[in-house]
Amino acid sequence: MFFMCSWPLPNGLAGTRELDRSRQCVVVLTDNWASTTGVMHAFERGGATAHWKERGPGFPVVLGKNGLGQGRGLIRLDFDGAPNKQEGDDKAPAGIFRLSSAFGYAPARSAAWVKLPYLVLSKQVEGIDDSNSRSYNKLVDRSKVAQIDWRSSEQMRREDILYKWGVVVEHNAAAIPGAGSCIFLHIWKRSAAPTAGCTAMPERDLVRLLRWLDPAQYPILVQMPRSAYHSIRSKYDFPRDHS
Repeated sequence: MFFMCSWPLPNGLAGTRELDRSRQCVVVLTDNWASTTGVMHAFERGGATAHWKERGPGFPVVLGKNGLGQGRGLIRLDFDGAPNKQEGDDKAPAGIFRLSSAFGYAPARSAAWVKLPYLVLSKQVEGIDDSNSRSYNKLVDRSKVAQIDWRSSEQMRREDILYKWGVVVEHNAAAIPGAGSCIFLHIWKRSAAPTAGCTAMPERDLVRLLRWLDPAQYPILVQMPRSAYHSIRSKYDFPRDHS
């Protein structure tokens, strides 16, 4: 079983049209490319020409222990002098990404309030980070794969609560080898503990976000340093910086 990409991957003008369809926008801004912390805000709108309205106050998040790197998302963005996200670099991806699906420890009946497609995590579910695998950048149920071809993966059902609830960030949805894999929104260890590349937050804030996210509204994540965001905000009609 594979669990990752739910929409076709657009590019160029097609990617811009996908942004026009979005009615839910999650914005994470940091001070610079080396930042390991940021602030998340959620916005919604009624239509492509409507104004974005903030949904509740912003809240703190932690990111990759080595800051951010330019990721592969809906639109190709090239910021001068910025590093590129690569496999194993401990950087969170910067860019514009779909929020396509969710996962957690709870059985499906207990997570019926989650609107996104939901994957129940078992001890058999792994996140594949081996660039040579056919399953690279996917969540896979090992028991349902006829031939295991990966040498590196992360068991998703952990002994802690980090993945008790999570959202899949569609970075590198085309699974380009070495470009980075298995990026999520998930629960943080603590406010001073950065991640290996994901965006993490308090459980209460993640649950509120999960209750709101709706695939019918084409939710997206816009994550990058504040200066980069200001340079593209008007072009893509993103929400104003409320930080």
